Amino acid sequence: MSAVAYQPHETAVPKPAVSLTSSGARELRLDLFRGLALWLIFIDHVSPDLLAWFTIRSYGFSDAAEIFIFISGYTAALVHGRAMLEAGFVIATARILRRVWQIYAAHVLLFAFLVAEVSYIAISLNRPFYAEEMTITDFLNQPGIAMVQALLLRYRPLNMDVLPLYIVLMAGLPLVLPMIRLAANVTLAISVALYAVTLRYDLHLTTYPNGFWSFNPFAWQLLFVLGAWCALGGARRLARFLSSPITLSVSFLYLLAAFFVTLTWYFPQLKYLIPHQLELWIYPIDKTDLDVLRLGHFLALAIIAIRFVPAGWPGLQSRWLWPMILCGQNSLEIFCLGVALSFTGYFILTEISAGLVLHVLAGLCGISIMSAAAWVLSWYKVFVDKRSTKGRCTRP
Repeated sequence: MSAVAYQPHETAVPKPAVSLTSSGARELRLDLFRGLALWLIFIDHVSPDLLAWFTIRSYGFSDAAEIFIFISGYTAALVHGRAMLEAGFVIATARILRRVWQIYAAHVLLFAFLVAEVSYIAISLNRPFYAEEMTITDFLNQPGIAMVQALLLRYRPLNMDVLPLYIVLMAGLPLVLPMIRLAANVTLAISVALYAVTLRYDLHLTTYPNGFWSFNPFAWQLLFVLGAWCALGGARRLARFLSSPITLSVSFLYLLAAFFVTLTWYFPQLKYLIPHQLELWIYPIDKTDLDVLRLGHFLALAIIAIRFVPAGWPGLQSRWLWPMILCGQNSLEIFCLGVALSFTGYFILTEISAGLVLHVLAGLCGISIMSAAAWVLSWYKVFVDKRSTKGRCTRP
């Protein structure tokens, strides 16, 4: 979720900034899909039952988390990889650690806000089940211990698992970037090997008071490293493979097969169409350890997205997509806002026993608030950039 500098514009309306590829080309697709991931994450959180039908998780094995982590690795490698070349290892590492601190501070602030929000509602309205659903009961019972564990990233409420994963992955970036520069394919092979060892020997990190990380960093690092590998030349080396009609056809077939399997989750009468031995091989499709089927599903989606949303796609300049792009360019702030809004929306929908129309309205309101916040953040960045540019020009 690396920040991308804005270019000054003549108008007051912030146009989406650009992130640069290693070749220097303007690239908005990363921000577009990261913004889409943020919207989908919010929808999955605010209405995990009804509105989930509007997200990709109901039609395949993967969900928005894979998109978010892959693009985070891609953009982090672009920004900090360039800094490592231009300013050197020490300066680039300092910038990465500063970004890690920013994410950590945002996580702690979000933790405090969410715990306060949930505990106030649970206690003042005598709704203890909210505290149980959001897994803050341990904090209410032993706030001192729970707070220390939260600072150590071992305790967090529901829906707050992404930022701890990203903190750990970003902290390892100073090691990963030089390795990719020196031996890209070897680095990717090491990442794949760690992923395989994790699946084979059940490597994991524990949480407080018991349990494991919902996103196992030993497994999810593969997506992050893969994104960095693609950003620093891997995607260019795969260009012929990615543009192959065979690759595209296989990707479509895999998505269709995954869609059929997910249909059996909602329509059990279709389960007999899947051979029993195949079921034994497929399940469980584990999100915690980034199951191979989830990874394959994401890769198939990515291949199709590259094919139908190429670099320079005219739609990227459409005003209709600006809100999504702006959210992607302010991803840390918008992610935190989305998590806070998701519980507010969930609380309101639960209290009034809302139907589908109100669920959709809640989702649209939340996305509108996220988009408005992204616009304000973007406007402020443009304003600061203009002032700093003016200051440099007038300096004697």
